[in-house]
Amino acid sequence: MKNIRNFSIIAHIDHGKSTLADRMIQMCNMISVRDFKDQLLDSMDIERERGITIKSQTICLPYKAQDGKEYILNLVDTPGHVDFSYEVSRALSSCEGALLLIDAAQGVEAQTLANLYLAMENDLEVIPVINKIDLPSADPEGVALQIEEDLGLDSEHVQYCSAKNGTGVDKILEAIVAYLPPPEGDNSAPLQALIFDANYDPFRGTIISVRIINGSVKAGDTMRFMSNNKEYKVDEVGYFKIKRTPTKSLSAGEVGYILAGIKTVEDTRPGDTITSIENPAKQALPGFKPVQQVVFSSLYPISTDDYEDLAAALEKLKLNDAALTFEKDSSAALGFGFRCGFLGLLHLEVIQERLEREFDISLILTVPSVLYKFELTDGTSKQVDNPAHFPDPAHIGRIEEPYIRATILMPEKYMGSVMTLCMERRGENTTFHYPTPGRIELQCELPLADVIYDFYDKLKSITQGYGSFDYTMLDYRKSDLVKLDILVNGENVDALSQLVHRSNARARGLHACEMLKEEIPRQMFKIAIQAAIGGNIVARTNISALRKDVTAKCYGGDISRKRKLLEKQKAGKKRMKTVGNVDIPQTAFLAVLKSDH
Repeated sequence: MKNIRNFSIIAHIDHGKSTLADRMIQMCNMISVRDFKDQLLDSMDIERERGITIKSQTICLPYKAQDGKEYILNLVDTPGHVDFSYEVSRALSSCEGALLLIDAAQGVEAQTLANLYLAMENDLEVIPVINKIDLPSADPEGVALQIEEDLGLDSEHVQYCSAKNGTGVDKILEAIVAYLPPPEGDNSAPLQALIFDANYDPFRGTIISVRIINGSVKAGDTMRFMSNNKEYKVDEVGYFKIKRTPTKSLSAGEVGYILAGIKTVEDTRPGDTITSIENPAKQALPGFKPVQQVVFSSLYPISTDDYEDLAAALEKLKLNDAALTFEKDSSAALGFGFRCGFLGLLHLEVIQERLEREFDISLILTVPSVLYKFELTDGTSKQVDNPAHFPDPAHIGRIEEPYIRATILMPEKYMGSVMTLCMERRGENTTFHYPTPGRIELQCELPLADVIYDFYDKLKSITQGYGSFDYTMLDYRKSDLVKLDILVNGENVDALSQLVHRSNARARGLHACEMLKEEIPRQMFKIAIQAAIGGNIVARTNISALRKDVTAKCYGGDISRKRKLLEKQKAGKKRMKTVGNVDIPQTAFLAVLKSDH
């Protein structure tokens, strides 16, 4: 165990985490030059294009140090986005140390702090690494000062590198061996293995990524999951090299995988503890909690023929992503679809993009909403995430909505516009401090429903890309919610209904009406588009009718001839309006989702 080092790389998005992992893999001669490709640990196309890690990966690196000893370095890669913070915390709890990667040009950002706190909660030894020192705008000395003053870390241990061209990566590997502690554990104790990730292989079933805390596991053992008491026989154990490499057994301190012919990823929950049946552990490892979905949206196929394909596609995605939940849903306007729960907006975008790319299904999403809690006058309580299930307003005693604490880091010149944005989104209890001269960290409590709509895009545009945003869930608070219905030609379009705060209802309704007006084609009769709360109309626009010039054939003669023709046309339009149906194009549903100008 003395020669094992389990570590993770934590960083803000786009600070070079995957690039540094690539260089380490090359330095340890794990892969030939011919087989190498950038972002080696990122397996999805979306990860490569966006430069983000969505699914955490693990790799076992054999390293010969300068002291001549052979070491095993287990790199547990973590996702870089706030939506996956629980997965990050489980991955960190399977390590003893972490490299805190900071961009030499950008400095310390919101998620750098959030990830550092997570590492400290897990009692990890942290080595600060300043990356991208080759950039013309790099300021390594300034960032090193920031690390000492803001983060309270020892600047003597700071490592400097450029992961892109490989400068300084050898020193980082030596620092891992020198400064990070080896794992502790007892091989003879009952088996306790922490699950930090799982993914699905169509041939072998679920591949469970584990860190063995105590005891050992080998093929042929019978294991049990402590959260749901399910039992399986172990088929194979091994290490994550570039490919899975089987071994006889995994013992305390090691990181590897277990195959046991498990048919779904749902049984293997991150943070759960595996023990053996022959000699079970008395208690599970701390920190396990079920994954909570935060954002809900309905997915409908544009072509109703694709419904069966969408159902099959969601089942396949669910195999690899246990955090996705879905149930059948239907809408009068859009037909049959699924109501899905997501970890956050990025998770929603990734699922939508994967469905469209990997399964070639064109989709429509309804307005994303969050989970609200209703206390009814008869003493019962109800949780609602879908506007269609909004209770009768006469029976509602109290409504509560979820709040988050947002941490925003930005240059101080953007302070005014960011404060205005937070106030518009019903922000409260705003506090701020200056981590370094010229930069402000702003903390604000915001309702989650107002953040998921378009808050992140707005923040990026008003701070010209320099603002960074991180959030944690707080609690539920009393709120004044209403259901906003959209009526087209007097007909309620259920797919466009939204749950909004009363103060925002008119603005949101007006925006939806204006967007629909641009998208719905003109008919032979006038169309009214209205936004309503119950029986009250709060916003309205009209689409004027296409008119044929019926008086063109009247030249000369009495005005009454023209009037007679116009009256006849008017009566026809009136009759057409009562029987005419308005077809709403698919683009109209997407337009309502887009942010206001």
